Amino acid sequence: MQTNRSNTGALVGGTLLIAFGLLSLASEIFRGFNWGFFWPFIVIGVGALFFVAMFAGGKQAAGFAIPGTIVSGVGLVLLFQNITQHWESMSYFWTLIILFVGVGIYIMGMYGNDPGQKKSGAGVMKVGLILFIIFGTFFETIFSSFGNLIFPILLILLGGYLVLSRSGLLGKHKDTTSSNSVPPTS
Repeated sequence: MQTNRSNTGALVGGTLLIAFGLLSLASEIFRGFNWGFFWPFIVIGVGALFFVAMFAGGKQAAGFAIPGTIVSGVGLVLLFQNITQHWESMSYFWTLIILFVGVGIYIMGMYGNDPGQKKSGAGVMKVGLILFIIFGTFFETIFSSFGNLIFPILLILLGGYLVLSRSGLLGKHKDTTSSNSVPPTS
């Protein structure tokens, strides 16, 4: 009887062989087709294989969600850049890797029924999104090649969120004083 671990390895390895075989066959059949546009799908597919391993391995393999979201997310970024030819956006798109890590942690917590991991993942996603907005605004306003309104509006929304959340107007502000604190002695 085979163990679950060997089944997962065979599943991932077999899927890789099928994918590479299909790509080779397609390149032979469609010789005149421009494959330069579709290469990011290979990266996305490799990231998807981590999710195959996660589902095949059960709850103990929930950690595969993190590299799965990173690799798939980078593939999506590369696809976006390949479509738009806006390669200079990588000067701030790297911050999305932090967001992808947070998504992976969140998915890992969801799949493994761990609310602490879901909360941690949401926090990391928030940091990645904030960094993306800040760096995106900085680089896009300096080089202004990809839309002059998107990032300033996102920066204003981020600032408004931070002001409202820290002032207690969003209802999430916690009282910093503790009822169990000992009064100072004189």
